[in-house]
Amino acid sequence: MVYQLNNHNAMHWLRSASLALAYAQSKSSKLAVFEPYMADISQKKTKLAAELSHAIKNEELLPYYQPLVNFEDGKIHGAEALIRWNSPQRGIVSPNEFIPLAEDNGMIINIGRMVLRQACIDTAQKIASGEWPEDFVMHVNVSTEQLHDGNSYQRLQAALTESGLKPKNLSLEIIESRLLNNDAFIIELLNKVRALGVHIAIDDFGTGYSSLSYLHTLPFDCLKIDRSFVKNLTRDNAETSIVNAIIHMAKGFNVSIVVEGVETKEQAEILDSLGCDIAQGYLYSKPLPIEQWGELSHLIHRSQA
Repeated sequence: MVYQLNNHNAMHWLRSASLALAYAQSKSSKLAVFEPYMADISQKKTKLAAELSHAIKNEELLPYYQPLVNFEDGKIHGAEALIRWNSPQRGIVSPNEFIPLAEDNGMIINIGRMVLRQACIDTAQKIASGEWPEDFVMHVNVSTEQLHDGNSYQRLQAALTESGLKPKNLSLEIIESRLLNNDAFIIELLNKVRALGVHIAIDDFGTGYSSLSYLHTLPFDCLKIDRSFVKNLTRDNAETSIVNAIIHMAKGFNVSIVVEGVETKEQAEILDSLGCDIAQGYLYSKPLPIEQWGELSHLIHRSQA
């Protein structure tokens, strides 16, 4: 028996194969067999992408700021700008849902540009008003897509100029795993950024599972230890040993250490005893819109009482 392939069947199979490929890639898998639910996932992503594009144009995405607290004196050292989307249709949309989508569709460049600009404006205004100290440092996440954008350095300069923010009050965070290919273009760009006076932080440090030899090629001022090492932290377990090793290495590079995901007093006490410099996490505060930052002195005082 001979099966005749017509255009309809061919297109159907091609679409199915394409959906299976996309599903496999989203799961970091080498193989996926097409199932009908994959079409539903694809349709939902397409709809969400359209809504996200609309949200960017209508400025529905706003930066929230989570404080970074100095272990030594309990004072706020700075903050990290974290994007939040309050959709009229969906309510609060998790960044874990829309950030990967934005990276896949190239929208992350516009989102990152918006967050950088607004974070610089907010920080400059708060410092000028005396609400934030003159050495306050705002941390802003930067994707490799943004870094590879041909105008990234000019956009950074424009954000600083427009806001009046001094370069020393800004730190750009780059996820460690995005730096593992030792990209010469990015390294050259980061050197220019650091020469401008802007700080560089390596984010989610410890999750890259790579040789540490690449670190000496990178310009950076800060290591941010990933929250996965803090979640189950006790005084005598493997996580403590890993954090201790990272701290000693960072001290050798003469850079500061921020620990993410601090949620309990016990974790804070252990990290402080190990020599960490700065803490970030729900023990001190959740990310807040700029209008609610007046609450933070009370929140930090209460968390350390």
